[in-house]
Amino acid sequence: MRVLHNLDFDFMAYRKQAYIFSLILTSIAIVSLVVRGLAVGIDFKGGKEMVIGVSGTVDVNRIKATLAPILGSEVEVKAYGGSDILVRSASTEGNASQEAATLAAINKLYPTAKAKMVGSDVVGPRFAEDMRQAGIYSVVAALVMIFVYILIRFYSYGGWQFGVGALAATFHDVTITLGLFSLLNGLLPIPLQIDQTIIAAFLTIVGYSVNDTVIVFDRVREYMHDLKSETFYNIMNKAMNSTLSRTIITSMTTLFSAIVLFIFGGETIRGFAFAMSVGILFGTYSSVYIASALVLDLKLRKSTK
Repeated sequence: MRVLHNLDFDFMAYRKQAYIFSLILTSIAIVSLVVRGLAVGIDFKGGKEMVIGVSGTVDVNRIKATLAPILGSEVEVKAYGGSDILVRSASTEGNASQEAATLAAINKLYPTAKAKMVGSDVVGPRFAEDMRQAGIYSVVAALVMIFVYILIRFYSYGGWQFGVGALAATFHDVTITLGLFSLLNGLLPIPLQIDQTIIAAFLTIVGYSVNDTVIVFDRVREYMHDLKSETFYNIMNKAMNSTLSRTIITSMTTLFSAIVLFIFGGETIRGFAFAMSVGILFGTYSSVYIASALVLDLKLRKSTK
């Protein structure tokens, strides 16, 4: 984007306003997580899972609407493998009759599909609890590894300030995205339940957020070496301006892909696309106004002592 070349904008002058904006959003997200909580999918609370073989093309959203009166409103239907569909429901009662009713409903909707049961399993409460813990541990482990990685990479330039900045930005992005899942669940006409797909989306957000941050930090490190007569405040602004074009191009192209997924990907993928879209927007914002701004303030605070 040539219009952004040779830009000389004072990003850091607005960091206090950005702190207030982020503090308000993060507080709303935490309050919503405490008061409303999160809706979790069958992966994390247990239920029944059926793999059904079908012939030809079927619409999983139509099948979901058809099965809702039989298996409950929390039924999930996804394409699975080449020609199978995966049906999940919270109910585990009447297994044999439930399976027969499911096949009958699909065959009535798509007579040529010749639906047949390929396999079925029950996700017990204990297994669901293990899955929930594994999801939490994976996100926490990702945050810890990011902090250690940034600490080592920027150690000779004041590693802990860079590590704190990257960790705070990632926590900010994940918390606000989780808060929107909590706040908007039931208000938007899309599924916002936390399942394995959404955990994958959050881990992707963590990686995307730190990628943007490291690119800015790398440029800061380069300028700290080449522009020793400049103040750290000016170095931060120069780093922002020189990486802004690249940041906007990569963020917009990824965001457009997520929006296309959200519009055309079908109901089963909309939660994932929603998480990715929100995460990309806040990841781009936080690399400037959380990660970099915190590093600047921590450095300034240290220099005044």
